[in-house]
Amino acid sequence: MEIIEYEEKYIDDVKNLLEELQKYIVELDPYHFNILTDDYREKIYLKDMEEVHNNQGKVYLAKDNEVIVGLIMGIIRKPVKEFDYERLNNAGEVIELIVTKKIRSKGVGSLLLKKMEEYFQSQNCKTINIEVFGYNDIGKNFYSKEGYHNRLITVSKKI
Repeated sequence: MEIIEYEEKYIDDVKNLLEELQKYIVELDPYHFNILTDDYREKIYLKDMEEVHNNQGKVYLAKDNEVIVGLIMGIIRKPVKEFDYERLNNAGEVIELIVTKKIRSKGVGSLLLKKMEEYFQSQNCKTINIEVFGYNDIGKNFYSKEGYHNRLITVSKKI
């Protein structure tokens, strides 16, 4: 297993992984609010890459025998002192972490997360934040094992 920095030649692999994650989230959503449109893979790729580009971000890929099996995207949120009294230091934020279903639970997610944590540390980030879909128990358990803790929780009710 090799962790590499994103290159344009892997664009279709990245789009496939983003689409795979959305399919998973759609399956988990009891409200059926999450959907997968025909243009999802293009739009989410462009949105994520713009966020990476505009926020000192990085994209790392997990490559196994020349096949891309996972990715992580991270950005750095700059402090906004006038409005954000809690965030006085740079905060790293993982915006995507995906390991293809075929190879989950083999340590790939941990390798990707470690690589992104190293990048955030090199940029003097003091914290790392990750949003996890509330019904994604596998994801929540993974992050807990990696030393992450709930800091903010959004509660929701369908009406």
